[in-house]
Amino acid sequence: MAVLGRDPHLGALIQDMWDQEKKHLAVMDKLQLQHHVRPTVLSDVARVAGFGLGAVTALMGKEAAMACTEAVETVIGEHYDDQLKELDSFSSDHPSLPLLKDVIREFRDDELEHLDIAVVNHSQRAPAHALLSSVVGAGCKIAIELCKRV
Repeated sequence: MAVLGRDPHLGALIQDMWDQEKKHLAVMDKLQLQHHVRPTVLSDVARVAGFGLGAVTALMGKEAAMACTEAVETVIGEHYDDQLKELDSFSSDHPSLPLLKDVIREFRDDELEHLDIAVVNHSQRAPAHALLSSVVGAGCKIAIELCKRV
């Protein structure tokens, strides 16, 4: 938003995606409190890194910003799928489990919609698309693993 928010075509799309992300974060924060789950100590680092990654790729151009979105949402979609598989292995009849699965499915579908938006908006035309996608995707995987552990 800081770089491309005023773009006549992408501005509204980016705002919609950002609004969904804010909703995801608010819901997950509430679930953490409700279920007494300690958040990662890297939350603030992740926020700053996410903003920086988005801003830097947007400064590289619209296609690079979309390539970043494509890479991030691919990894996040896979992460949500992994979480759903793990939840399927639980033998609990806790009433919150089906609700949590529904939330994760909804959020995963939102992320995959963002991925589709990125592709439609020429993510694959970004200079060095394969390299950019690989670096961003690997960084996201590392960030997820670090946040799970700390």
